[in-house]
Amino acid sequence: MDQRPPSPSFLKSHFIDIHEVLPEEDEEEEEAEEGSISRENPFSRTLKINRKMKRSDGSFNRQVSLETGFSVLKKESKAKDEKRVNLPRSGRSFGGFDSSSRLGMEARKGDFSIFKTKSSTLSKQNSVLPPKKERDQMESQRTTDGNGGGLDESVNHSVPAGRYFAALRGPELDQVKDDEDILLPKDEKWPFLLRFPIGCFGICLGLSSQAVLWHALATSPATRFLNISPFINLALWLLAVPVLLCVSFTYILKCVFYLEAVKREYFHPVRVNFFFAPWVVCMFLTLGVPPAIAPEKLQPFIWCTFMAPYFLLELKIYGQWLSGGKRRLSKVANPSSHLSVVGNFVGAILAAKAGWDEAAKFLWAVGFAHYLVVFVTLYQRLPTSEALPKELHPVYSMFIAAPSAASIAWETIYGEFDGVSKTCYFIALFLYVSLVVRINFFTGFRFSVAWWSYTFPMTTFSVATIKYAEQVPSVGSKGLAVTLSLMSSAMVSVLFVCTLLHAFVWHTLFPNDLAIAITKRRLGKEKKPFKRAYDIKRWTKQALTKHNLVTKDFGGKEEG
Repeated sequence: MDQRPPSPSFLKSHFIDIHEVLPEEDEEEEEAEEGSISRENPFSRTLKINRKMKRSDGSFNRQVSLETGFSVLKKESKAKDEKRVNLPRSGRSFGGFDSSSRLGMEARKGDFSIFKTKSSTLSKQNSVLPPKKERDQMESQRTTDGNGGGLDESVNHSVPAGRYFAALRGPELDQVKDDEDILLPKDEKWPFLLRFPIGCFGICLGLSSQAVLWHALATSPATRFLNISPFINLALWLLAVPVLLCVSFTYILKCVFYLEAVKREYFHPVRVNFFFAPWVVCMFLTLGVPPAIAPEKLQPFIWCTFMAPYFLLELKIYGQWLSGGKRRLSKVANPSSHLSVVGNFVGAILAAKAGWDEAAKFLWAVGFAHYLVVFVTLYQRLPTSEALPKELHPVYSMFIAAPSAASIAWETIYGEFDGVSKTCYFIALFLYVSLVVRINFFTGFRFSVAWWSYTFPMTTFSVATIKYAEQVPSVGSKGLAVTLSLMSSAMVSVLFVCTLLHAFVWHTLFPNDLAIAITKRRLGKEKKPFKRAYDIKRWTKQALTKHNLVTKDFGGKEEG
């Protein structure tokens, strides 16, 4: 064969034909291949099929030079990227999430199905499901799109505890920061159950603890001079019971229809502690039952009914604190963590009244040990722990709940307000005074139902003061008991009026619960390059490198 060096014109032009097979040519080649497929062996037939699939997937019609090929494709990728609109914090910037982007389906006002319980939505969706082909396309779009690829990961998997601290702010970590995106539309009103938080059990805590307080005021020798009518205790108890039933029934409905949202609240470092609240409320109502309807002796099965679920949840949470990991105590500790400790002392009081002194002592020991750990962790704020937001200061009132309940529990178990009870009471007294003098801790924050949880520490401390006045009767102790009781009752009354106004007049009691709609990872920081353009760019660089080497070798031969 005639071997000639490449011509100079070839070195100057260096074009490469990269073209797509036209449909007509494709049909002709398919007919030719079908005609000869019978004469080929099975291996060549497989190669033909694979070659045809690759050709149909990755082909494009363009004749480009090595110097300008990538620039043309880069313009096309930019044009495609410009079509993607990112709407911040709207819940619609995730590919496949927006209801208007559904394939072959009409756009709906809002899509909240990602938080619905799967079993409850299957029967409703079967009658309106698109064809199987469109469902496959929708599923592939959700899993492969760059923006919406984290649907299953962002919704069904647990959100790291540190992610809540990084993405949220506010008194109860219930407000999304400005630079964060959410999974649900923010500019629409969500369904009521999706807006109903676990913090609503704080209302029940405030009312049930008030029933205990006025029961103590009506029956204690230290406040007998007030001549408190037992009717107040009866009225508060009859108000607290239906409120608990309504809140419990509503939240059970949320568990049935929006289980994914309930899981999000369970992973929340603040709200997880409110899962203890329903059982604490039941124990408060048992302790504050009016004398007119109270049984002669508390039955142990009542204590077992309320304490068993509390203890099981306690094992789970305390195990996470102890074993380390992403939810160790130094990482998730916040003042509301005391709510998971107070129940031990309330359960100890109930067990002592039921005649189970050993169980009461066991619960008191467990509660006091964990109270010391939580107190020290929150007091010194280890460098490894998450930074406590400034707006979380109001929940510092939780500090006084545990020692107050511990002093009452010790007095109930041993029948005397002795040195241990006084020690716990004086700790609570110092913390109470240190919080009262810092009024700015409790100002400048919007009202929410979670504020009810700050009332029961004041009420518990008032009951402990009444017990102290019984042991140390004096004008000062009795006056302190009456003053603190009136303060806690006034706080509950104000919150009750505000709750009614926000619920039935202003209709602002349950805003969109943005805290449960955060993403598992922060989005929008890094954007991967356009895959096709990236591959072409790499291929172009490799081709130019090979071409330069050929040119250098050819030039060296000519000089030689």
